[in-house]
Amino acid sequence: MKGLVHLYEGDGKGKTTAAVGLSIRFAGHGKKVLFTQFLKDGSSGEISVLEQVDGITVFSLKQKFGFTFCMTTDEKKEAGEAYRKYFDEIVKKVAEEDFELLVLDEVIDACNSGILPEEKLLEFLKNRKETLEVVLTGRNPSEKLTEYADYYTKLQKIKHPFDKGIAARMGSER
Repeated sequence: MKGLVHLYEGDGKGKTTAAVGLSIRFAGHGKKVLFTQFLKDGSSGEISVLEQVDGITVFSLKQKFGFTFCMTTDEKKEAGEAYRKYFDEIVKKVAEEDFELLVLDEVIDACNSGILPEEKLLEFLKNRKETLEVVLTGRNPSEKLTEYADYYTKLQKIKHPFDKGIAARMGSER
């Protein structure tokens, strides 16, 4: 089976949840999944469940940086170095192990913020093994990424409690 590229984008809730659902579907069919995240702290409910599912490997960056818009120039530089190394580790892991699905959660935002060069991501996508399915999530993907994707799903927020000042709730938004 040829691996395809899924792109889940938008300001709506559900990008990561869609990626989690696809990961579970793959694992349910005995396929190996590597689930990775950029710009997140790994504390969401999805991650704790994924870590318990046979066939799914959660691989996280141990160092946490917070939101890029809150970072100083030096912090952003440090985060960029760490995330480029993390991406290289992901690429190495995919090459060494027989994963059939790779989720790069919030990788689009990492590219948009300059934390990860988009060309590095595109080069990986073009040169990955033919059978590897890849999921990209985030907001405002470039035209290059949308053209490269085989699936392109846009999640649009119509209404959200955050708009009324209600913070993310455990179990629902995180």
